[in-house]
Amino acid sequence: MNKFLTTVVVAASLPLAASAQTPPVWNEIKGELATALQTKGDAARGETAFVACQGCHRKDASGRTSGAYPRLSGQHSTVLMKQITDIRAGRRHNPKMEPYVDDHEVTPYEVADIALYVQGLPISNENGKGPGAGVAAGKQIYDRDCVTCHGTNGEGSAEKFYPMVAAQHYRYLLRELHFIRDGDRGNSNPEMVKVIKPYHDADMEALADYMSQLPPPNK
Repeated sequence: MNKFLTTVVVAASLPLAASAQTPPVWNEIKGELATALQTKGDAARGETAFVACQGCHRKDASGRTSGAYPRLSGQHSTVLMKQITDIRAGRRHNPKMEPYVDDHEVTPYEVADIALYVQGLPISNENGKGPGAGVAAGKQIYDRDCVTCHGTNGEGSAEKFYPMVAAQHYRYLLRELHFIRDGDRGNSNPEMVKVIKPYHDADMEALADYMSQLPPPNK
């Protein structure tokens, strides 16, 4: 295991011993996620395995501007591994994905391969952007509530499993914000749920508008 993934595994595991009565389920590392994180992925194998994903996420992993499928290209491999294993474990509700990431279809080792391959793909700036009218209001909300976790430029954090939100499709961002606020996503970060629970629909539209306009971070 490389030094970075060692840090991820150890850092996320420490709170479990310190607070056994209230384990941080959201970022708990065990089972298939631990296996995937400890696996030295192979991008070439990942490219082959990703063929099954192209029908929805497209060959370049740019997703769909309609928001039906997110942009995956350039996303942190740790984030991808967590989301896939959460879907497999039933923690995240995503019926469309379940048949494709079922443990009979993809092993934890292939999850690591796919995540490494997709992380290395270039990020397109041609994502589905919001209308633009809410950017100023969205920036205020983002700077107040989101920047600590998702970063100044929407780059996220690989070590903490916070996804890159910059250059993501507007309609996907908006849908997931609704899912998180309304309790429909399943594996939402509890701290994020607390933050956006009071948001009105207009707040989420503005926030998604702003994030969708952020350019892809330099990687």
